[in-house]
Amino acid sequence: MDALLMFPALFALIFLGFPVAFSLMCVAFVFGLMTFDMAAFFQFTQKVEDVATNFVLAAVPLFVFMGAMLERSGIAESLFDAVHLWTRRLPGGLAVGTVVMCIIFAASTGVIGATETVVGLLAIPAMMRYRYKHSLISGTICAGGSLGTIIPPSVVVVVLGPIADVSIGDLMVGMIFPGLILSGLYIVYILVLCLLDPEAGPRVPPADDEPPLLTKIVITVKALVPPICMIVAVLGSIMFGVAAPTEAAALGALGAIALSLLYGRFSLASFGEALVKTLTVTSMIMLILLGGSLFTGVFAASGGMAVMRDLLDAVNLGPWGMLLLFLAIVFLAGFFLEWISILLIFVPLFMPFVLAAGFDPLWFCMLILVMIQTSYLTPPMAPAIFYLRGIAPPEMTLPQMYRGVLPFIALQVVALGVVMAFPETATWLPDQLLGFN
Repeated sequence: MDALLMFPALFALIFLGFPVAFSLMCVAFVFGLMTFDMAAFFQFTQKVEDVATNFVLAAVPLFVFMGAMLERSGIAESLFDAVHLWTRRLPGGLAVGTVVMCIIFAASTGVIGATETVVGLLAIPAMMRYRYKHSLISGTICAGGSLGTIIPPSVVVVVLGPIADVSIGDLMVGMIFPGLILSGLYIVYILVLCLLDPEAGPRVPPADDEPPLLTKIVITVKALVPPICMIVAVLGSIMFGVAAPTEAAALGALGAIALSLLYGRFSLASFGEALVKTLTVTSMIMLILLGGSLFTGVFAASGGMAVMRDLLDAVNLGPWGMLLLFLAIVFLAGFFLEWISILLIFVPLFMPFVLAAGFDPLWFCMLILVMIQTSYLTPPMAPAIFYLRGIAPPEMTLPQMYRGVLPFIALQVVALGVVMAFPETATWLPDQLLGFN
């Protein structure tokens, strides 16, 4: 039972303000020494080597670099103009266009912070100009910007795959339908809301210089070709078996440099900034990965898994009750922990029970990803709101932001229910393209 004390100790350190990576390492170190004495050092050394030699994780810095370079490529500005040519006359059309833009940009970068920051800087002034309600602006930017979690390629999946022992290629392809379902729910909600309450998102009046249809098509094609090339280079190469995820990430990094050159935005200064950001973010991810590996290793080796199994048997929830309990734990953890901590602490503990219950591991990972999506919007952590706070004008207040994300959290729960009720939404496409199962 001592192993179960690791969780209260961990959360106590986190709530006291210690960094998550060092909290994980500290708890693992103390409980490892208490349980195994000096032999714990051999286990720690092995875990360090496991993380350092995991070649799949080489995709992490490549995806991060790709997102950092695309922030400076000019692709977002072109997309913004092209998408809003078609959506601005709809009820809430600027918000609908913003979600569409987030989908395309997320499929090009896989980095959530980059998507929300770039799209927000372009979309917020436009929606403010036409007097959109601040809560709708906030919810749209936060929810749309965080779609990079569930729309491939995704840095989250690169980390999740090795932890859950599920192919990253299967995860990338399996994310497509759940991501589109969630995006579609966002768009339908915005349209219905603005039909019922036109003041929430007024229609944009026709412009005097409205371009003809052929001009709109030309502008759209020019704006869409670069991101589609990125999507084909990264996701297409994985889906059709041309490249492994790490190789596809390298293609994406090269493509990001090419796009910055194409738009005339490349400079040694911006390249250096992208490298520094890549080093910073990758170091953070890898340090938390190491801490999580040490923590779960000590927990499992000291009998924690056996205790969890006994507790679940005693409660007798059944397979579906157990599954709902796991998802509820992830949802509640999202209030206090960032996504990588949730993955590293809970997924290694849950997977043996999920497999023993006969659930499809790919399907379960999709459910976890939808739950991780909610963690971007749920206070007090709510990284998406923190990103928005950094780029929003002063008149957009935090209470408005929190109110704005609530309907989108509900939509994420609806998407979770759809994927849970219809596992084929996650498993059918990998089965067809990659021969899954």
